[in-house]
Amino acid sequence: MGGSYASVIFTRKVFMQDFNAMNHFYKETLFLTGKNDREKAIANYQQLLPAYATFQNKYTRYQPFSLKSDTQLGADLTRVSDLLRNVNPLVLTGDLHQAHLALEQVRPVFQNVFKRNGFSLLAVTLVDFHDAMELVLEAANAKDAAKVIALYPQVSEKLKAVQEQASDADIEAVRKNLDELLASANGTGHDQLPDRAEMLKSSFIKVYLQRG
Repeated sequence: MGGSYASVIFTRKVFMQDFNAMNHFYKETLFLTGKNDREKAIANYQQLLPAYATFQNKYTRYQPFSLKSDTQLGADLTRVSDLLRNVNPLVLTGDLHQAHLALEQVRPVFQNVFKRNGFSLLAVTLVDFHDAMELVLEAANAKDAAKVIALYPQVSEKLKAVQEQASDADIEAVRKNLDELLASANGTGHDQLPDRAEMLKSSFIKVYLQRG
């Protein structure tokens, strides 16, 4: 039993090290397409493709102990490969907003891999929070205070899950900005909602690029 447990921990650590090395380029490409910075997005995307190919090749041929019962892993790796290849024309010369939306589809694939294999990771909760946060950002940018207020409990719960995994100054800044967004929605400063939304998004991006 002790040996099996050690194998799970060790292979999980190696898998995450390999994943994070590849995922760095994915996160940067996702971020830069969202910022409409084509030159830097292309530079990171062109590093992402070979990095992912190496990752996919390794874990298609070798399924580590911590993922040995995952019969969906191979199909998921292929799905991500297809998503990354298909977005090529959008990143290089097309609509970067559409490229960003297409790249967003990669995250839930790996989120499901982590969840079904029992990975208790900050990255999983950050992804869950991000998806909920996007809804409240959209409402805030539209200055829809009522919708911000309605969405807040759901987003707050997702952030609590993040805080249960880790709570440092950067994560607390996300909480502060989320609560200040709610305060603006509840008050008379509805014109401030887009600015509050940008502050929330920026604080989250800082955490995600470092910890996600």
